[in-house]
Amino acid sequence: MSDREKTSVLQGFKAFLMRGNVVDLAVAVVIGAAFTNIVNAVVKGVINPLVGAFGTKDLDSYSSCLKGPCEGTGDAATGVRILWGSVLGSTLQFVITAAVVYFLMVLPMAKYLARVEARRKAKEGTHEVIEITELEVLKEIRDTLVAQRDAAHGASGQYGPGQGGTGPGGR
Repeated sequence: MSDREKTSVLQGFKAFLMRGNVVDLAVAVVIGAAFTNIVNAVVKGVINPLVGAFGTKDLDSYSSCLKGPCEGTGDAATGVRILWGSVLGSTLQFVITAAVVYFLMVLPMAKYLARVEARRKAKEGTHEVIEITELEVLKEIRDTLVAQRDAAHGASGQYGPGQGGTGPGGR
């Protein structure tokens, strides 16, 4: 590879990394990883004890035996078990994560962006109204000046159409 091709590849890679969506994605992954710890703590510290009030504290221990005999736990377990407790725990973690992300991040950001857009449209609307109003005022001024000129020319009889002078019909 020549130096020119290396420079081109490096410049392309730099441009790729500096695009906004790549940086945003990297930030989202880091925040998501940190946020996962919070959600796991909520599930283990709040949800599991609530479930434990009705049964065992650990959701992972809930299972059904598909093919018996189902005895033992871990590597020493026999039979075929469906571990629906771990699926339920993961589902609860996902729902809690989605709810927190939606209510604490997505919804407030959507409301903020809607307000910003409404302000922008309101500002554009006032500019249009001002421009229209100014245009109408200028038209009225023009019409008034034309009417005054026509009235002055018609009353004195000096400058009729094509009779000289410096008006529209003159030299």
